[in-house]
Amino acid sequence: MKTLVDTNILARAAEPTHLLYRFAVDSVAELRRQGEIVCLVPQNLYEFWVVCTRPAGQNGLGMSFAAAQTELARIKTLFTLLEDTSDIFPQWEQLVLQYQIQGKNAHDARLVAAMMVHGLSRILTFNAGDFQRYQTLTVLEPQKVVSGTP
Repeated sequence: MKTLVDTNILARAAEPTHLLYRFAVDSVAELRRQGEIVCLVPQNLYEFWVVCTRPAGQNGLGMSFAAAQTELARIKTLFTLLEDTSDIFPQWEQLVLQYQIQGKNAHDARLVAAMMVHGLSRILTFNAGDFQRYQTLTVLEPQKVVSGTP
C-alpha cells in the first residue's frame, strides 16, 4: 500500500531540535517497516522549500540556500515521488467546489486531488483535522503510528 507524507512531516524531520522530530522520523520508519511505500508529490517539495528557506522568525526553518538544496536532494532519495499529471487540476477543482474550500485549505485539497489521481487513500500528517472532510481518506497521525494505536 502507498501512503502520502504531508509536508509538515518533512519539515519536522528536517529540524532535529523540534518537539515532533522523533514522531516524524519514527512514523515514516514504522510505515516502511510495515511494508508501506511512502510517497511525495511535487507540491510537497515546493512547500518544503518555502518552509526551509523562510526565516525562523516567520515560521520557517531559516536554512541557507545551500542547506535547503542539500535537504531537498536528500528527501528525494528517501521517498517515492509521484508525478504531477493533467488529471490533478480537474480533480482539485471538483474537490474545492464540492467541499466549498477557501483559503489555505486549497493546498491540502490539491494534495488530496493528487492522491486520488494516483490511487492513494492514506496520508501521514500532524494536521489530521485538515483532512477530516475527505471521507475516503485514512488519516494517519504520527504519534499513533509510532505507538501502534489506530
